[in-house]
Amino acid sequence: MLDKELLDILVCPVSKAPLIWQESTGELVCKANGLAYPVRDGIPVLLAEEARTLDDEELRRL
Repeated sequence: MLDKELLDILVCPVSKAPLIWQESTGELVCKANGLAYPVRDGIPVLLAEEARTLDDEELRRL
C-alpha cells in the first residue's frame, strides 16, 4: 500500500489527472488516459514509456 499523503499529491505525468492505487495489480492508474504506472519496491515509476495501456475491460472496472 502506498502512503495516503503521497497518493493525494501524485498525478499522471501525461494528463495531470489524479492517479488511483490498484492494489491487485500494484499499479497507479489514470482513468483520464487509461495508463497504468508500475510501483517497484514501493516507488512509483511515473514515466510514460514505463506505463501500460489498460484494455477496455480494465477501464470499465474503474
